[in-house]
Amino acid sequence: MTKPLASRIALVTGASRGIGYATAVALAKAGAHVVAVARTQGGLEELDDEIRKDGGSATLVPLSLTDYEGIARLGLALHERHGKLDILVGNAGTPGPSSPLGHIELKPWNDVFAINVTANFQLIRCMDPLLKVSDAGRAVFVTSGAAHKANAYLGPYAASKAALEALVRSWANETANTKLRVNLFSPGPIRTRMRAAVFPGEDPMTLDTPAMAAEFIVPMCSPDWTETGKLYDYKARRLMGFQPPA
Repeated sequence: MTKPLASRIALVTGASRGIGYATAVALAKAGAHVVAVARTQGGLEELDDEIRKDGGSATLVPLSLTDYEGIARLGLALHERHGKLDILVGNAGTPGPSSPLGHIELKPWNDVFAINVTANFQLIRCMDPLLKVSDAGRAVFVTSGAAHKANAYLGPYAASKAALEALVRSWANETANTKLRVNLFSPGPIRTRMRAAVFPGEDPMTLDTPAMAAEFIVPMCSPDWTETGKLYDYKARRLMGFQPPA
């Protein structure tokens, strides 16, 4: 039986843990060849073992997303090796400092935007031509409800996610008349290391797992997905009774 994403090339950032890890595994199970990007070599090797265990395949790319020239080189390498990119999942992010805005120095502010906004802008610049070569290019960026809630003491994170959403929606509007579909996914509270760092008093066992969130991301990467420029909220869809395809 042919897998739904067979022969498709999927790039996932922040793939060494959390939602990125789970999404990479799920995409590989669906038949995609996963190009896994993360800073942590050990985490990438664990991911590779997990993917190969189920007969999948991956290319590991140890890369900090603040290495913008490295992102450009990755785009060139994908062009030379595959000639296209079918799926881009922009998952990598950083929470930044949890502090009143007046107490935050300029460097940590810039560090948050470097990962959450500028790195994704560079991914768009470098992967746009490859996604447009695909017969059904799909891009999904992971955002956060903080972009709209504007949580106290999470100003840099909230502002960066709001900027990311505007960036992604602009790209979706620019590509609306192409085969490329561009969307946002808001996972809400998920049992990740980043969530635990921001909310240390929270019981992680009360939260859904990254694998559960990944089940909703994978259909958005399918050639059958036709919507673009939309934000999909994991919790809202769960409450509505939406079930991802088996």
